[in-house]
Amino acid sequence: MSHSNTQPSSFLVKNLPLLESLQIQCGVLDLACGHGRNGLFLLTHNVPVIFADNNETKLQSILPTLDSVAAGAISSECWLVDFELEDNNPLADKSFDAILVFNYLHRPLFASIKEAIRPGGLIVYETFTVEQRQFGRPSNPDFLLSPGELIQEFSDWEMVESFEGVVPGPDRAVARLIARKPIL
Repeated sequence: MSHSNTQPSSFLVKNLPLLESLQIQCGVLDLACGHGRNGLFLLTHNVPVIFADNNETKLQSILPTLDSVAAGAISSECWLVDFELEDNNPLADKSFDAILVFNYLHRPLFASIKEAIRPGGLIVYETFTVEQRQFGRPSNPDFLLSPGELIQEFSDWEMVESFEGVVPGPDRAVARLIARKPIL
């Protein structure tokens, strides 16, 4: 599957059965969803999704597709939220079966993400590493993971799948991770 703004991540597509097998109670959060390509893919497979982004125009672009895909049968919503405001934790007191994070990194959110996933739930994370600089943007170190950083952040969780390296189409340097929150 090609990498574009409209196609879901091949990593998510490959791991769809994991998300479908969750006992959905709270829905899946597509964090910093942009135009919602990954969450919309899940909706077409009957997985309820909360689309969250700080760009109202992008969220509004999702609404017509929500209407046609879900047709009211699957719970879904758009949440206009800024995850980067200081002294603010929009994930506080929220619970999700899984959280998707693609092409986004705001390190102060790691603890909040871990807290917001219910026990037994999943984190599905894919974003750029420092090696991405050889391919172009992003190149700002604030938006690039250090080697091993993502797996270290979730080292106390059950590792389902992880990868760090270069993926083709177009070439990009990423870290990918699926981990399950321990059931206490």
